[in-house]
Amino acid sequence: MAKEYLYRGRTVEDLKKLSLEEFVTLLPSRARRSLKRGLSDDQKTLLKDIRANASVKTHVRDLVILPEMVGKKISVYNGKEFVSFDVIPQMIGFRLGDFAITIKEVKHSSPGMGATRSSKFVPLK
Repeated sequence: MAKEYLYRGRTVEDLKKLSLEEFVTLLPSRARRSLKRGLSDDQKTLLKDIRANASVKTHVRDLVILPEMVGKKISVYNGKEFVSFDVIPQMIGFRLGDFAITIKEVKHSSPGMGATRSSKFVPLK
């Protein structure tokens, strides 16, 4: 039996019952400050789409994940493609862009042909 996730001592169902103003008081300072300033037009539109649909594609990366988004499938643009993920309770309080990484991991291998004088002697495969 899986343990139920708690955010600041409250279940996800309890968080969904709270108004936005009440929920904001539970967030860390950066997210709280962002939401107290109000949502931008793009964020309001996205939130309306999320409430209406089960899955959404968006370019909005700076929206804080709210309890009402839990269980939805969101695709966030990372600059090259849309990265899809299901919102789980552990994501509450993070931003959408945190889960659509914009940079690739650097993987180094052997030097290429002509990289150095010694690379002339690297056998080509």
